[in-house]
Amino acid sequence: MTTTSVKPHARSDSTPAASAAGGKFYTPYSFWFYLPTALIYSVLFLVPTFASFYYSLTRWTLFDSKFIGLDNFVMFFQEPALIKGFTNTLIFAVVTSGSKVVLGLLLAVLLTSRIVGRGYLRSVVFFPVLVSTIGVGITFTVLMNPERGIINGALSVVGIDGPGWLTDPKWALLSIALVDVWKGVGLATLIYIAGIVSIPREYMEAARVDGAGAWESFRRIVLPLSRPATVTVIILSLIGGLRSFELIWAMTRGGPGFTSDVISSVIYKQYQAGFYGLSTAGNVILFLVVTAIVLPLNWFLNRKEVNL
Repeated sequence: MTTTSVKPHARSDSTPAASAAGGKFYTPYSFWFYLPTALIYSVLFLVPTFASFYYSLTRWTLFDSKFIGLDNFVMFFQEPALIKGFTNTLIFAVVTSGSKVVLGLLLAVLLTSRIVGRGYLRSVVFFPVLVSTIGVGITFTVLMNPERGIINGALSVVGIDGPGWLTDPKWALLSIALVDVWKGVGLATLIYIAGIVSIPREYMEAARVDGAGAWESFRRIVLPLSRPATVTVIILSLIGGLRSFELIWAMTRGGPGFTSDVISSVIYKQYQAGFYGLSTAGNVILFLVVTAIVLPLNWFLNRKEVNL
């Protein structure tokens, strides 16, 4: 009786998709799962973005448009308040993002230590993030009233003559920046808390065994290993600062004069005046400015992180 040996057939990964993917099979069917996300992204971002670029080259109303080339951009850069708005935007973004990084880190270190009521204090710090920006602006406009505001009233009790927080050109933009920091530092703190609690406890215990104090542990362990959180806070805060509008408009509407105007408020004033094409060009300029600042900064910070 003869037996016939049957050799098992070797699987042949001869398809281009399989060979290109190192033996893993991909079918066109799997790419259909990307379609809903791609559709939403196109409708909510790509289409409005390309439409903005087109309409920035036109003089348009709700019913018709006329192509005028780069005239809107030329007119926008001739706007007297533009240079002041650019300067104020950069100052506002740097002050608010820097303050959120420093205060967020300090609060996170405090709220990850063993203190009484730690959970409650975390909620208190994060609560302003949940409050409406317009509501915060209106509330602080009342509190910062130079004559009847609670802040100047409290300062007068200790013999300090409070400034015109929102009426003095020297204080208006800084006052709004302080309110923005109060409202947004909770999110920075939350990001830092997540970064600090992810640090292995063995590092802290080893430092304690080696005799390192609180400052040495913070400087050599917490600060370097919190770098991803720092990068996130810097990028998010900087984008928010460059695009800031609601809080400034609710508190000063760019005043007194143009002293607290930012790019967004200049754009909105052009829209209110009926210069729709001009305001659209301003939005394109703002988009390009934010992109030109944030993308290189993000690349630089992440490159340094990888090198470390």
